[in-house]
Amino acid sequence: MKETEKHNEKIAKLPFASVYPHYVTKATKKGRSVEELHQVIEWLTGFDEAKIQELIDENVTFEMFFQRATIHPNATKITGSICGYKIEEIQNPLTKNTRYLDKLIDELAKGRPIEKILRK
Repeated sequence: MKETEKHNEKIAKLPFASVYPHYVTKATKKGRSVEELHQVIEWLTGFDEAKIQELIDENVTFEMFFQRATIHPNATKITGSICGYKIEEIQNPLTKNTRYLDKLIDELAKGRPIEKILRK
């Protein structure tokens, strides 16, 4: 799929708190722990569990979430398709970071070892 400005804007305005429970469900339904989910989020963004909760309580949008994040330098090693988009082809930095997070959580749910998810 080709990204559009409308799609990018929709992601920017989406509250992180509205999606986070789906991340938890996706991971735990497949036998992964919330701690592993937080480990993956922290690797990508630098946010520990307390900071994640603070951002949820603050009801930040994905735009604000990623503005405050420190994206891991190895995030560019995250490749492939997620939600019909090839990550390498996404131009908008916010949309790309959001898809990085989606891809990592997808890998977690599919049982990929943490070391590989964290691009070690």
